[in-house]
Amino acid sequence: MFYLKSPCFVLPCSCQLLLNTSISNSAAAKSLEGSCNATGNYKLFWGKLLIFYSYTFLFVCFSGAERKTLKRQTGLKVDTGTQMADNSKAEDTASDSVEAAKNASDKKEKLADQVMQNPQVLAALQERLDNTALTPSSYIETLPKAVKRRIDALKQLQVKCAHIEAKFYEEVHDLERKYAALYQPLFDKRREFINGEAEPTDAESEWHSENEEEEKLAGDLKNVVVIEEKAEAEEINVKGIPDFWFTIFRNVDMLSELVQEYDEPILKHLQDIKVKFSEPGQPMSFSLEFHFGPNDYFSNTVLTKTYKMKSEPDKTDPFSFEGPEIVDCDGCTIDWKKGKNVTVKTIKKKQKHKGRGTVRTITKQVPNDSFFNFFSPIKVSGDGESLDEDSEFTLAADFEIGHFFRERIVPRAVLYFTGEAIEDDDNFEEGEEGEEEELEGEEEGEEEEDAESDPKKDSSQPAECKQQ
Repeated sequence: MFYLKSPCFVLPCSCQLLLNTSISNSAAAKSLEGSCNATGNYKLFWGKLLIFYSYTFLFVCFSGAERKTLKRQTGLKVDTGTQMADNSKAEDTASDSVEAAKNASDKKEKLADQVMQNPQVLAALQERLDNTALTPSSYIETLPKAVKRRIDALKQLQVKCAHIEAKFYEEVHDLERKYAALYQPLFDKRREFINGEAEPTDAESEWHSENEEEEKLAGDLKNVVVIEEKAEAEEINVKGIPDFWFTIFRNVDMLSELVQEYDEPILKHLQDIKVKFSEPGQPMSFSLEFHFGPNDYFSNTVLTKTYKMKSEPDKTDPFSFEGPEIVDCDGCTIDWKKGKNVTVKTIKKKQKHKGRGTVRTITKQVPNDSFFNFFSPIKVSGDGESLDEDSEFTLAADFEIGHFFRERIVPRAVLYFTGEAIEDDDNFEEGEEGEEEELEGEEEGEEEEDAESDPKKDSSQPAECKQQ
C-alpha cells in the first residue's frame, strides 16, 4: 500500500483517491479554500481539509459498532463530519486515561502482593479452604447429576431400612413382655425376702464371695461371739432387709438428688418397685409401680407412672430414628392425708388494706421440692405447641429417670443396694477417661518429636504446659 505525506498526516493511498475525486465538488472544501486564500495560509488549508476528509473516510468505511468502539477509545464523536474535535487533544486524553488505568492496575497488584505476603492472611485462607474441602455437603454438590440421582436412591433404601428397624424393636418389646413374665416369680421372691414375708433356705442363701478366704480366717474369732449375737438377735427381731429401697435411693446420685429430708420417712415404707409392659395390640409403653406399706402420709398402696413410647421413623426426619423413644408420661393422684402433703408448703403473707390501713395475715400453698413430684409430670401438649427450655429439660430428665428404673434399678436392685453396680458404673466411666488421657499423651509425644526434628523453630517460644 502506498502512503501520501502531507504537512499534518500520513494517509493511505485510498484516502488520497477519495480526496482527488471529492475536492472539486465539495462546498465545504471551497469555503475552506477561500478562507485560507484570504489569509495566505495554505498549510492550514491543507491540514484542515485532510482532517475533514479523513473523518469522512472513517464514517464511510467503519461499521456502526466500530464507530462506537472508536468513540469509546478516543473520546471523539464520529458523526457525518460536520463537527470535528481537536485530534491531538483527543489523543492526549486517551493516553492519559490509559496511563491512569495502568497506574491503578499497578497499585492493585502491589496491594495484592502485600496481602498475600502476610502470613496471617495466608493461614486464614488455608484454614477456610481446608474447612471447605472437609465439608461433606460441599463434596456432594460437586458430583454429577447422575451420581446425585444414585445417592437419592440410596436414601430411599435407608428409609426402608429404618421402617424394618422399627418393626425389629416392636418385636423386641414383645420379647421383653414375654421374659418379664419369666422374671416376675424371682422378683416376687425377692420382695418376700426384703419385707420379711419369707426366709431363704440355706441353699438359697449360699454365696461364695471374693473375700471368702479372709472370712474363713476370721471365722474362729466370730465363733467367740456367736452366743452374744444370738442373744442380740432374739432381743432385736429384725424383719427382712430394712430400708432396702430407701438405701438404693440414697446410693444412686440420680435419685438422691430428688429426695428431700422430709421424703425419707415416706420412702422407708417402700416395699417393691415393678415394671409392667403394655399388652399385645396396645401402643408401646411401660409402667412403674411403687408399692408402699401402710403409712401416715397417704392412703395409696401403689403409685404408678406410665411412659408412652414410639417406635417408628419420623416422617419429616426418618434418618434420626435410633430405636424406641419415650414421647410422653402420665402420673397418678396421691391421696395425701391431712397436713401430710410434702409436695406443697404453706406460707403466711401479710396484706395491708390501702384505705383503712389494717393488716391481715393470709396463708397460701406453693409448690415444694419433693421426690413425689415425680408422679405429677409435665404434660406434652397434643396440639403441637412447643415447651419452654426449662420444661423440656425437666421432661427429658424425667424420661431418663424412668428409663433408669426400668433398665437398671429394678433388674439389679440388690447390686445397687450393696453398691457393687455403682462401683461398676464408676469404673466404666474412669476407664473411658483413662483412654482419653492416654490418647492425649500420645498426641503430646508426637508434638514433642516434631519440635525436636525441626531445628528452625524459634527456641524463644515458651513450651506448652504438660499435665502432671
